[in-house]
Amino acid sequence: MAIQRRNRVSAEFSMSSMTDIVFLLLIFFMLTSTLVSPNALKLFLPNSSSKTQAPQTISVSIDKDINYYVEDQKMPFENIESALLSKISNIPDATIVLKVDKSVPTEFLVNVMDIANRNQFKMILATSPKQ
Repeated sequence: MAIQRRNRVSAEFSMSSMTDIVFLLLIFFMLTSTLVSPNALKLFLPNSSSKTQAPQTISVSIDKDINYYVEDQKMPFENIESALLSKISNIPDATIVLKVDKSVPTEFLVNVMDIANRNQFKMILATSPKQ
């Protein structure tokens, strides 16, 4: 009389749960990568406790060596106004985000703000959160 086992261990592996996890991770990384805005310039921004958020369309940066950047393109101060006019001309309700290193004298900041005032551009000053 041969005794047979009723429960047999299956050698199959179900991949459905693994594909669900991989799919969810893929969606997570796709969503978070669109929110990241890498800053190519190393600027130490002044601290502030206020939070004003506007859609960032164009960034103007001034580093500690008084180099001007529109987006990531370095340019002399004389060309900033024409570069901003060409970039903003086709964007309605454009906002310029001004990123200035905290060691830069105020006169350079005011020069860029004067360009925005002359051309009626909306401009906000970027700061880092107060700690």
